[in-house]
Amino acid sequence: MRSSCVLLTALVALAAYYVYIPLPGSVSDPWKLMLLDATFRGAQQVSNLIHYLGLSHHLLALNFIIVSFGKKSAWSSAQVKVTDTDFDGVEVRVFEGPLKPEEPLKRSVVYIHGGGWALASAKIRYYDELCTAMAEELNAVIVSIEYRLVPKVYFPEQIHDVVRATKYFLKPEVLQKYMVDPGRICISGDSAGGNLAAALGQQFTQDASLKNKLKLQALIYPVLQALDFNTPSYQQNVNTPILPRYVMVKYWVDYFKGNYDFVQAMIINNHTSLDVEEAATLRARLNWTSLLPASFTKNYKPVVQTTGNARIVQELPQLLDARSAPLIADQAVLQLLPKTYILTCEHDVLRDDGIMYAKRLESAGVEVTLDHFEDGFHGCMIFTSWPTNFSVGIRTRNSYIKWLDQNL
Repeated sequence: MRSSCVLLTALVALAAYYVYIPLPGSVSDPWKLMLLDATFRGAQQVSNLIHYLGLSHHLLALNFIIVSFGKKSAWSSAQVKVTDTDFDGVEVRVFEGPLKPEEPLKRSVVYIHGGGWALASAKIRYYDELCTAMAEELNAVIVSIEYRLVPKVYFPEQIHDVVRATKYFLKPEVLQKYMVDPGRICISGDSAGGNLAAALGQQFTQDASLKNKLKLQALIYPVLQALDFNTPSYQQNVNTPILPRYVMVKYWVDYFKGNYDFVQAMIINNHTSLDVEEAATLRARLNWTSLLPASFTKNYKPVVQTTGNARIVQELPQLLDARSAPLIADQAVLQLLPKTYILTCEHDVLRDDGIMYAKRLESAGVEVTLDHFEDGFHGCMIFTSWPTNFSVGIRTRNSYIKWLDQNL
C-alpha cells in the first residue's frame, strides 16, 4: 500500500512537472492554457516518435491526431445549412445563414483556417463552430476552404488552392446560386490562414478582373513575415504556448520544404544578416523600431547580424517572396487593399507582424481597425466551447463578428 502511494505521488508530481510552464499573470485562464499546451506537446511527441520509427511523416501523424479527435460532419441546423462541396476542384464547407427579411441577398465571408500550412481542417469542430456562428449571427454565407497541406504540397500550392476556390465563388452564377451580394464579400483567416488571406487580397489587387471584388479583409493573428524572428513579440514570447518561436520557424521551413539544419540560424536572423544582399532592400519594410509603438518595443533591441548564412536565402528564396510574406509587399500593392481588420494578441510571437502590417496599410491610405487583446494568446479565438473554452476566446470571437456585422 505504501509503495502504491509513493508511486501515485511520483506520477502526480511528474504530470504536474510536465504540465506546468511559467506564464505571464495577464494571460487568460493560465492553468487551462497549460493543460491545452501539454496536450498539444504530447501529441507532437507522439507524432515525432511515429516519424522516428519510419511509420509516417510527423506532420501527417500530428494532423491525423488533431482531425481524429475533432472532425465534425456537415450537420445543418434550423438556422444554418451546412454542405461539403468543391469549388473548381478545391474542397470547401459552405455555411448558409438565414436571409434578413429586409435584404434580398446575403453578405459573405471566405474563411481560411490556420495550422501552420500543415495542420487542422475546415471540418474540425473548432472551425465548424466558428463558421456556424458567423453564418447565423451575420445572416451570411461562409465559405470555409479545405486547402491542401504540407507535406502533401508546399508553397505556393496552398495559395493556389485558396485563389482558385475564391475565384470560383466570385463567379456571378455561383454568387447567384448562394444568394450572395457581390458587393459585400470579405476574405478572412487566422494564423497561417491569415497569411493566405493577406496573400490572396494582394494578388486580387493586381488582377484587373478581380480588383475591387473584396469589400473587406479580416486577419486574425496573421503570420506575415519570415525575415525577422527577433521582433519584440518574438523575444517576449519565445516559449509562450501554443506557438513558441522554435515551432513557428519550423513551420516556415516545412512550408518551403527546407532543411531543418537552417532553423537555429534563422532563429538568430542569420538568414537576413547585413551581408545577405537579397534581404537588404526589404529590411526597411519591417523596421519595427519605427513601425511599432514604444508600448510594444519596450527595452527590446534589434538583432541584426553582420555576417550570416547567405545559403539559406539562396536555397529558400521563398522567404523573400511577398506571396509568403505579405508584410514586405510594395506600397503600390498595399494602397489598393480594402478596409482591413487585424486582431492581435499580447502573448503571441506573431503580435508584431499584425501591428506592423496595420501601420504599413495605414501609411498606404488603407482604413484599418487594429483590435489588440492584452490577455490573448495565439489561437485563442477558436477556443470557445468546453473543455477548451477561454474567456479571451469568446471575447475575441465576439469582437471579430461584431466588426464584420458593422462593416460588411
